[in-house]
Amino acid sequence: MCTAATYQTKDFYFGRTLDYEFSYGDEVTITPRSYPFRFREQGCITSHYAIIGMAYVTEDYPLYYDAMNEAGLAMAGLNFVGNACYWDHVDGKDNIAQFEFIPWILGRCASVQEARRAMENLNLLNTPFSDKLPLAQLHWMISDKQESITVESVRDGLKIYDNPVGVLTNNPPFDMQMFALNNYMGLSAKSPENTFANGLTLNRYSRGMGALGLPGDLSSQSRFVRVAFTKMNSLSGDGELESVSQFFHILNSVDQQRGCCELEDGKYEITLYTSCCNTAKGIYYYTTYDNHQITAVDMHRENLDGTQLVRYPLITGEQIRMQN
Repeated sequence: MCTAATYQTKDFYFGRTLDYEFSYGDEVTITPRSYPFRFREQGCITSHYAIIGMAYVTEDYPLYYDAMNEAGLAMAGLNFVGNACYWDHVDGKDNIAQFEFIPWILGRCASVQEARRAMENLNLLNTPFSDKLPLAQLHWMISDKQESITVESVRDGLKIYDNPVGVLTNNPPFDMQMFALNNYMGLSAKSPENTFANGLTLNRYSRGMGALGLPGDLSSQSRFVRVAFTKMNSLSGDGELESVSQFFHILNSVDQQRGCCELEDGKYEITLYTSCCNTAKGIYYYTTYDNHQITAVDMHRENLDGTQLVRYPLITGEQIRMQN
């Protein structure tokens, strides 16, 4: 499963974990402004914002998991199995295939406010990319430095929620994820006070008892609570290195280790990669399960007026710096 989060210091940061049992061959992919995006029912667009993000590229088409555009808008799709619902073509609607949603938004919108307007007439189609790539059941977080929203296409239609915590995981639907935070309103970063019962002596028996009661399992609801608490109580300097480092620490609170999340077929879900986008500078940072060194790709070091995708295969081997 997956977790997405935002973080604000001097700049605005957006990223996610991708937790799965195998990789499709993901690459950091830059789509320049003149790359021809061919939409199934909206024609071909040859002029749009440049985009950088993590994608599986097939048939020269970037299937983005998460990305940002040069204007500072970021977006990620997370598994939403059992709740996502897509539709047949509807006359008079903006009919966009589910796999086209990220480039359709990031190619044309510079802000969450613009994305809201773009989705007023949206119909997400139940059209798969190909016979070999069936429909992914997803919901999305869209963020800029001002606000975040969550978008869900469900049986009741298209839902757009304000996302005041700037965090998203998988199931349940977002309104239920937010409601569950009510159960944790007593959490504090400070050491706990004894409010259990009058006349009963209870003692703090160690340092580090802040956040006592914060859930630690790998379920999506627990991950939502954990990252929301960690992110909203997180402190760092506002320099780039401190901010990026802190962002990875926030998402590392839900890192999935091989062996801890066994699937039905005997395979194990792991955190394949963790990303962090500086939306102001256009830099995409990432780590992988076997490479803890932070690697960066700067979209502005490429020709953003080109017509061809720029692709960087992930550096997946561990990078260890010997000090002696």
